[in-house]
Amino acid sequence: MLAVAVLAAGKGTRMKSSLPKVLQPLGGKSLVERVLNATNPLNADRRIAIVGYCSDQVRAALADYPKIEFAEQVEQLGTGHAIQQLLEPLTGFVGELVVLTGDSPLLRAETIQNLIDRHRDHQASATVLTAILPDPTGYGRVFCDRDMRLERIIEHRDCNPEQILNQRVSTGVYCFDWQQLAAALPKLTTNNAQKEYYLTEVFDYLTSVYANDLADPDESLGINDRLQLAHAYEILQKRSRDKWMRAGVTMLLPDTITIDDEVELAPNVVIEPHSHLRGNTKVGSGTTIGPSSMLTNSMIGENCHVQFSVIEDSQVADHCRIGPFARIRGESMVGEKCRIGNFVELKNAKVGDRTNAAHLSYLGDATLGEQVNIGAGTITANYDGFKKHQTVIGDRSKTGANSVLIAPINIGDNVNIAAGSIIVDDVEANALAIARAKQVVKSDYYDQEGRKQK
Repeated sequence: MLAVAVLAAGKGTRMKSSLPKVLQPLGGKSLVERVLNATNPLNADRRIAIVGYCSDQVRAALADYPKIEFAEQVEQLGTGHAIQQLLEPLTGFVGELVVLTGDSPLLRAETIQNLIDRHRDHQASATVLTAILPDPTGYGRVFCDRDMRLERIIEHRDCNPEQILNQRVSTGVYCFDWQQLAAALPKLTTNNAQKEYYLTEVFDYLTSVYANDLADPDESLGINDRLQLAHAYEILQKRSRDKWMRAGVTMLLPDTITIDDEVELAPNVVIEPHSHLRGNTKVGSGTTIGPSSMLTNSMIGENCHVQFSVIEDSQVADHCRIGPFARIRGESMVGEKCRIGNFVELKNAKVGDRTNAAHLSYLGDATLGEQVNIGAGTITANYDGFKKHQTVIGDRSKTGANSVLIAPINIGDNVNIAAGSIIVDDVEANALAIARAKQVVKSDYYDQEGRKQK
């Protein structure tokens, strides 16, 4: 059997935040969520988060995770003390225990599985995940023999000048034989600089301990401050961009582009500089995103171009042109071969195929048919100060420049709204609607110097 414990009790003082360190966001997920996600493919029999500081917040954030249990570390007295909190919940458990830190979000599932496999190959009491770092400052140093059998681990602050030159470090990730670990945990002492119970002391009481080096040292990065948080984000983004470029996506100036984990991109998508894709966004083949566009939780069809625009929680069908400087939000749906042009905003709008809104318009809570043409400056006035109301515009209808449609209102098929009209009543199909004041011209109102005549 396999159990996974995630250390999630620390405050994270150096983050300078009221939010617990493990709940700090990184690319749309908290640090501890990223760690837990890496354990999903392991199919562990038990998953236990050891919580302490602001435990109610951490419990609430993780409540929806399957097979998640919690152990409380009321006082944070070190990593050994944290694992001692498992003695009761894992009573009678037989198998391996993997120990992870909740602030190591770059760890991959295959790395954890490799650690477990090596542990089983050696039939070890414990296996330590290690890394060779160019700058190991702050990490515990690991000393082993040629067969990678562990001799000892010394915390950075406890190293002498010679020991501190060793570049092999402990990542804080371990695989244990639980029964042997459970027998060793009560023996821990606080004979160290921090007067804490170090988990690494258990190796003094275990018979067969091995080290297993990481292939990618970046996975060992723990987050202690916002500088490290930013560095971790850079690494995650490079992983994401590299994955998608290998899958056939073109990126121009990729270092300026960010892509969340859940995003799905078809081959032959082009992403131009300074564009950002967030949440559950999907982009179809042949579509160009950018430059300078942001997509969040949206679906974009094939052969579209989204330029200098923002799309949130919405859908755009194939062969559409969006932007520049358009905003589509509020679960809007844009049909095929549409144009949503410069400074046009859609909010909770349904737009039929081959409909154009090319300039300077706001279409909120509106349903537009097919082949509708929205003139520049058209507004659907959807809010009466208390409630939102719907505007419906039929197929092949047109609105002239600076039209205002006061909702709730229905405009039939083949209607032409004259420029400058304020429409307050429904308009039947095949009609011309004009609703504007009569033009008044007063001749000789000013003299040649521009002064008002008496």
